[in-house]
Amino acid sequence: MASPTADGPAAEFPAADPGTAPAGQARHWDIRARLSSILEQVDGFLDAHPFERGLWLVVAFAAGIVAWVALPTQADWIASLLTALAIALISLICLDEGHIPHLRVALFGCAVMFAAGTASIWGKSALLGQPGIERPAVLTLEGRVLERREEPAKARVRLLLVTRLPDFPEPVRVRVNLPAEKDIPSITDGAQIRLRVRLMPPAAPMLPGAYDFARTAWFNGLAATGSALGEVTVVRPATQGTTLRGVQRSLADHVRSQLSGSPGTIAAALASGDRGAIAEADEDAMRDAGLTHLLSISGLHVSALVGAVYFLVARLLAAIPWIALRIRVPIAAALMGALAGIAYTLLTGSEVPTIRSCIGALLVLIALALGRDPLSLRMVAVGALVVMLFWPEAVVGPSFQMSFAAVIAIIAFHSAAPVRGFLTAEHHGPLVRMARNLILLLATSLVIELALMPIGLFHFHRAGIYGSLANVIAIPLTTFVTMPLIGLALLLDSVGLGAPAWWLVGKSLELLLALAHFVAGRPGAVTMLPAIAPWTFALFIAGMLWLALWTGKVRLWGMIPATLAVIAMIFTPTPDILVTGDGHHVGLTGEGNDLIVLRMGRGDYMRDNLLELAGMEGTLRPIDEWRGARCGEDFCLAKLNRNGRRFTVLLSRSRAYIDEMALAAACEKADIVIADRRLPFSCRPRLLKADRRALAATGGMTINLSTGTVRTVAETQGQHGWYRWPVSPDQTRHSDPKVQVSPGTALAPSPTGQ
Repeated sequence: MASPTADGPAAEFPAADPGTAPAGQARHWDIRARLSSILEQVDGFLDAHPFERGLWLVVAFAAGIVAWVALPTQADWIASLLTALAIALISLICLDEGHIPHLRVALFGCAVMFAAGTASIWGKSALLGQPGIERPAVLTLEGRVLERREEPAKARVRLLLVTRLPDFPEPVRVRVNLPAEKDIPSITDGAQIRLRVRLMPPAAPMLPGAYDFARTAWFNGLAATGSALGEVTVVRPATQGTTLRGVQRSLADHVRSQLSGSPGTIAAALASGDRGAIAEADEDAMRDAGLTHLLSISGLHVSALVGAVYFLVARLLAAIPWIALRIRVPIAAALMGALAGIAYTLLTGSEVPTIRSCIGALLVLIALALGRDPLSLRMVAVGALVVMLFWPEAVVGPSFQMSFAAVIAIIAFHSAAPVRGFLTAEHHGPLVRMARNLILLLATSLVIELALMPIGLFHFHRAGIYGSLANVIAIPLTTFVTMPLIGLALLLDSVGLGAPAWWLVGKSLELLLALAHFVAGRPGAVTMLPAIAPWTFALFIAGMLWLALWTGKVRLWGMIPATLAVIAMIFTPTPDILVTGDGHHVGLTGEGNDLIVLRMGRGDYMRDNLLELAGMEGTLRPIDEWRGARCGEDFCLAKLNRNGRRFTVLLSRSRAYIDEMALAAACEKADIVIADRRLPFSCRPRLLKADRRALAATGGMTINLSTGTVRTVAETQGQHGWYRWPVSPDQTRHSDPKVQVSPGTALAPSPTGQ
């Protein structure tokens, strides 16, 4: 045998050739080669298109929060965390830093931030989440008033109490509505009071896509809400001195005393954040005109105040040479602006949106003091991260989404090359400059409106069409006229000379209200859509983030998912039947502009929610007055025609005793039976039985007869702490085959054909 030489091994063991290697080995080599090629292409894309890593890391943190809210069970949350950590570990171990550095860093950073976002909201929910009471209760409470909020427009006072409740070992917070006629002046912050109340658990969404107050209450520490039933006894008056809330109320009362009517209520809201006295008609007009953001203390108001203080202080200090030569004027002006912003935030109630706006304004001031660009996406990302660290649940709320979407849209729009070219083009005099600024303001308002409209439709199911045009007038009017005049009027009130300034404030707000009512009254001023699928909204947000955070032509790729999402929103089908979780209220659509209802209800809350979730602008119409239904004392029989097929719906309207044999015969002839009481097992409709037992497990539901699907509240809640399952899903699933309603259930005849 020849001895090993330098050439020996090569001769005896030739190098493997993919063409002659075994099939399994070649296939394995081919898969690795293709995977390596794909990773190299992705890394090359990241290298060729520079991007801000920090921005996408904040997006990954927010995605982790959203994933925790969207995923239903604890097993899913753990799997999400482990998957993210596994991706981070694999990116460190398996990806070559010298070969694909950009992709390696991106995968590791985004995976870690995703896991951190999930852990942050899960941790806050576990540590601070407040379970609600199990069932409605009437009892006598004795507790301390944490907060008193007056709402004259609704003739009530809202009290936040800390008290002890049965089945709760520690004191909890409850919110009680006190009618204005039962209010007494000694009920102030810090007072110990006793009253008889009717308490309710924090309400889950009425229907799929409705507002989830139970989730808000869980993170805000509310165990129950309710209303006072009798007189209130002050056990011990408040012993603490002046509070910020007291100063806020005094300021609001002072403003309303100087300026009467609707202008006075809006001026009080702008000065103190107290919106309780604004008339409902004015609020509706502002909402439909796209001007509601002007009523809440938000980034616009904080920025206007901080900017005004910064400008005035900087000008004043720069005008005094002795001071300007000895201190850094930008730092001093930024410090005064920061103090003004913090004071305004505390005075107006320190609500989360206001705190978020204040944080953003402080970051801008820091950038100005350091000589950095104050309007950059980096600053927005830092502000968003700070908010998410303390209030991670805000990510899924409309306030967070709309405020940051507006700021991101403004910065991304103004950083686009065509806009920069438009701004830096040669000027030809003051008229051209004014026209250019007006065009830019209109274009910016339009961009903001396009970015915010889908968000408003997703959360509120309605949006103003002409908001961009109205804001072109309303924002400058409020920022540069109304708010400075309010500040001047309050300053002059200290020497008793504020009346002329208040007169000017009133005229400016009358103009604002006239604009709101005019725009809201135009034909087609409001568009409404039924509840939008969450995946559609997520697709829109992903597209808009891609469009805003990338640079160059590659950012235009974001238009594809955003456009597809908008198209899907527009063609969202209106549900044919809406059923509340107690089965007491049922709405039928598709029969003209009116919503056919089983019961009219006592107030506007049920009416407004049913219309909004149906995506309708009409009014409610009792089922007795609709020719498509036949009603008796106990049941109504409605017939709906969809896609050439007739559906028969049996609706219970009383709880009187019904002969079981007669009921079974009626159910057998019906496709769908809906009742706010338990129905016997013998009631077996052809498609679906939604009685009290079934609705206890599913919550409110919407039924689309055209597509044959059912959406329920339960499928949107999962096993999060704020949603209380009345019965276990297993018990419901096996108790009656007609009770089970799974997500996206198709309406099909039962196996028995009954």
